[in-house]
Amino acid sequence: MAFNFDFFASEPEEQDTNALIQYLQQQHPDTLARIAQSASPEVQQIITQNVQGLVGMLPSEEFNISITTDRENLANLLASAMMTGYFLGKMEQRKNLEVHLSNTESLSANPSPQRQKKD
Repeated sequence: MAFNFDFFASEPEEQDTNALIQYLQQQHPDTLARIAQSASPEVQQIITQNVQGLVGMLPSEEFNISITTDRENLANLLASAMMTGYFLGKMEQRKNLEVHLSNTESLSANPSPQRQKKD
């Protein structure tokens, strides 16, 4: 996944009032690219499947598929994909935290003999 840093240039009047865009413009392009690439393969797969589901999944080897849309509908599709990515990233973090915490709880519930001697 890559981050297109130049997308900010499309709507200058919205940039003046959007604090998030102003913040993103202040970031180094390498930082944004590194964050965009940090999505796990699992998250990328789910986003791909979601977008394919939204657009429609006809097998390209059997159909000559062409999709036409306007700027607003494409923006809505991209926003949906971005929100899905954000949601999935947070859920993945939550899953990893729960796994980590459950491992920690099982360690504290069964203290090792060495820990018992020190107490």
